[in-house]
Amino acid sequence: MLVEDPDQTYENVLAEIQSFELPIEATLRSVYDDQPNAHKKFMEKLDACIRNHDKEIEKMCNFHHQGFVDAITELLKVRTDAEKLKVQVTDTNRRFQDAGKEVIVQTEDIIRCRIQQRNITTVIEKLQLCLPVLEMYSKLKEQMSAKRYYSALKTMEQLENVYFPRVSQYRFCQLMIENLPKLREDIKEISMSDLKDFLESIRKHSDKIGGTAMKQAQQQKLFSVILQKQNNVKFGKTIYINDRIPEERNEIVLKPVFEEEDENEEEVLTVQDLVDFSPVYRCLHIYSVLGDEETFENYYRKQRKKQARLVLQPQSNMHETVDGYRRYFTQIVGFFVVEDHILHVTQGLVTRAYTDELWNMALSKIIAVLRAHSSYCTDPDLVLELKNLIVIFADTLQGYGFPVNRLFDLLFEIRDQYNETLLKKWAGVFRDIFEEDNYSPIPIVNEEEYKTVISKFPFQDPDVEKQSFPKKLPMSQSVPHIYIQVKEFIYASLKFSESLHRSSTEVDDMLRKSTNLLLTRTLSSCLLNLIKKPHIGLTELVQIIINTTHLEQACKYLEDFITNITNISQETVHTTRLYGLSTFKDARHAAEGEIYTKLNQKIDEFVQLADYDWTMSEPDGRASGYLMDLINFLRSIFQVFTHLPGKVAQTACMSACQHLSTSLMQMLLDSELKQISMGAVQQFNLDVIQCELFASSEPVPGFQGDTLQLAFIDLRQLLDLFMVWDWSTYLADYGQPASKYLRVNPNTALTLLEKMKDTSKKNNIFAQFRKNDRDKQKLIETVVKQLRSLVNGMSQHT
Repeated sequence: MLVEDPDQTYENVLAEIQSFELPIEATLRSVYDDQPNAHKKFMEKLDACIRNHDKEIEKMCNFHHQGFVDAITELLKVRTDAEKLKVQVTDTNRRFQDAGKEVIVQTEDIIRCRIQQRNITTVIEKLQLCLPVLEMYSKLKEQMSAKRYYSALKTMEQLENVYFPRVSQYRFCQLMIENLPKLREDIKEISMSDLKDFLESIRKHSDKIGGTAMKQAQQQKLFSVILQKQNNVKFGKTIYINDRIPEERNEIVLKPVFEEEDENEEEVLTVQDLVDFSPVYRCLHIYSVLGDEETFENYYRKQRKKQARLVLQPQSNMHETVDGYRRYFTQIVGFFVVEDHILHVTQGLVTRAYTDELWNMALSKIIAVLRAHSSYCTDPDLVLELKNLIVIFADTLQGYGFPVNRLFDLLFEIRDQYNETLLKKWAGVFRDIFEEDNYSPIPIVNEEEYKTVISKFPFQDPDVEKQSFPKKLPMSQSVPHIYIQVKEFIYASLKFSESLHRSSTEVDDMLRKSTNLLLTRTLSSCLLNLIKKPHIGLTELVQIIINTTHLEQACKYLEDFITNITNISQETVHTTRLYGLSTFKDARHAAEGEIYTKLNQKIDEFVQLADYDWTMSEPDGRASGYLMDLINFLRSIFQVFTHLPGKVAQTACMSACQHLSTSLMQMLLDSELKQISMGAVQQFNLDVIQCELFASSEPVPGFQGDTLQLAFIDLRQLLDLFMVWDWSTYLADYGQPASKYLRVNPNTALTLLEKMKDTSKKNNIFAQFRKNDRDKQKLIETVVKQLRSLVNGMSQHT
């Protein structure tokens, strides 16, 4: 291994230090780390190196010293010239400064002008940037003044989005920005105020709007009806057979519900012509732009619901006149016409669901109001006008898409009420007809009068037609009048059935049912009340029975009349039949019963006139006067009965004879009658003989054999028993079917026999018996005892 020379090492280190290529720290550390006393040795080497360099420097300075001295010498020579130059420069500078003062002033002016020019240019640029903003803001103010609020909002939007960002650093812009929210609020308040004015105005004009809409709906409907009739005529279709019905029908359908305000007015007004909706559109647009559309919608709907409740609230006296109902309907129609228009011209302000909900609420209220108020209507004409209004009301709203089936259902309820009012009205008509009737056959003088009656009432009788003039028709004047009034009732009932959107079958059913009510309830009730009236006598009752017979026969013509109206054949399965047959049969039976009652009452009146002397010794030899008067009365009244059906007259005659027989029997058995002489019995027998003669004279034809005489059989056997005094036969044969005195009751015989037996001295009934044959008196007493025993036996058996 070679050991490096230390001197060489130091030399290398110094070379490295002088080269500056290596870090001195590392080089120096290598010197100190190699061997001891390296520092001292290194310093010695370093001093030797420095001395070498100083020598080289000195050599270099010595080499250049002469050049330096020469330069100093030349510099000293130039010094004088430099001083002169300095003085010259200073003077020149002074003179130059004095000369430049004016230039400096002009330069400063130029600089100042250039600054001003630059500022002006900057201001122009900024003004050009601000002018559109100011112009737009001025435009905004003009729009606000002109109440063009929607355009003003659009201008605000442009200012905020386009113009204000360009000049936002200016104070006036900040003021404008701060003022915009206030302007928006002002626009909202103004538009809302306009909307409130619109709502108040529309509430006042709802009546006119609804009236116009209903008038248009009615005109359209009338046009359709006329067109349909023209088509029917064109194709030869006849709806009605009766000549009068089409005229009546035209009066029903073509009668306007709304009178024209101006006959010369030809222009058809629409809701847009009557109402300025711009406040609604403007307010809707404004709130839409402001992003507060929901608030506007809620407010509008809330206010309209309040107005709907006010519109639906009827006046207390609405039911008194048709004008009250008309105003009520027109206001409601006006309200919903406006809502329908708003629905179709705006998006989202009202929806179909909202209008349907509002209509359902209104419809329930309307039905409740009509049901309540119509119940107070007693005039059928007012009810009919109400029906026509409801139909036009329903048709109008149906044309705007609102469901109205419930209104037509309500009309069926009102139809029943209308029929009730008609029935009440016709009850008065029938009463007046009955009051004015003379209950005598209609006299006919000539052919013209006969045709007049026949044209009013379908009377057909070959026997009467063959008679020469003058002649009489069997019915009285009330019959054709009632028939005419029944047809008038059908006309009146038909008026309500018009425009109900019902088929001919349903209309036919309605007419027949209402006519049945008229016959079975109203006319029947009037007839029954008439029959029960005290001033209606037997002659009137007979005429009433005859009248009901002809009215009953006319029912088929009424059915044909309804068929001609509706074109629904009577052979249809579901066709309702008229109940006139049963109605007039019931009335006839009631009249017949009243005849029997009044006839018996008349008999009682005659019987009450009887003035028998029950203690007479000998009869007068002729029948009592009251009885002959009664028989004469019966003969005359039964002559009137010849116009009655045979069974009625026979029943009346039999009833009268039976009642007379019963009354005579009760007269004999009266408990207040204590004594009866044989002479009185003989006189009473003469009266009974007259009754029997009357019965055998056949006062009413049709009785077979001695049927009528049997009414007096009880009296005859009782009187025969007392006249013949055949008590042994009576007692012996009692209870036998072939007994001669089968109809004599033991109790009756005992009662009468006790009246004839009196032991008082004042009674001379049996005086001759006591003188001539006291045994006969004993026989009477014996018969009385036997009769009592027989009566007691019957009581025990019972």
